[in-house]
Amino acid sequence: MARRAFNLPNLLTYARILAVPLVLFCFYLEGRARPTDFWRWSAFAIFAVASITDYFDGYIARIWAQTSNIGKMLDPIADKLLVAAVLLLLAYDRTIDKWSLWAAIIILCREVLVSGLREYLAELKVSVPVTRLAKWKTTLQLVAIGFLLAGPAGDKVLPYTTEIGITLLWVSALVTLYTGYDYFRAGLRHIIDE
Repeated sequence: MARRAFNLPNLLTYARILAVPLVLFCFYLEGRARPTDFWRWSAFAIFAVASITDYFDGYIARIWAQTSNIGKMLDPIADKLLVAAVLLLLAYDRTIDKWSLWAAIIILCREVLVSGLREYLAELKVSVPVTRLAKWKTTLQLVAIGFLLAGPAGDKVLPYTTEIGITLLWVSALVTLYTGYDYFRAGLRHIIDE
């Protein structure tokens, strides 16, 4: 049991959870440092590595037959923590504001509602599998947030980095809405039966 909890896929998931306070800390230091992009790029690098682990933890768990209940539980939690924390940071520092905040609100609300639905359905012993589109939704969110994390520092290297991130955030919000609707439609049958 303990061996499964500390297999490589789960260690990657734990690392993704630990990346959240590290990204927060980089943002905190960026606000305190002299005008420099070092801490912003550090936050981006940590986020990028954490995002890549999202692909590899599931892939390794499948090919090495190392799936575990704790991994199945923590993987979506790690994703949601990473996305939610960084979206809140980006709203706080106004990288996303005004209309683009609505895209972040859509993403956050969907994640909370789907998590609640999954928990309710789990009590009914009903599993709603993750769809391929939902996996693409997560990838799109992570890429959009990566561009936004680079933000003003990224604009100096690649013009319109922030604008690309905001556009991708809206695209991911629309995909998020659709996948949320898909989950609720699938779950509603069981709720009505209950």
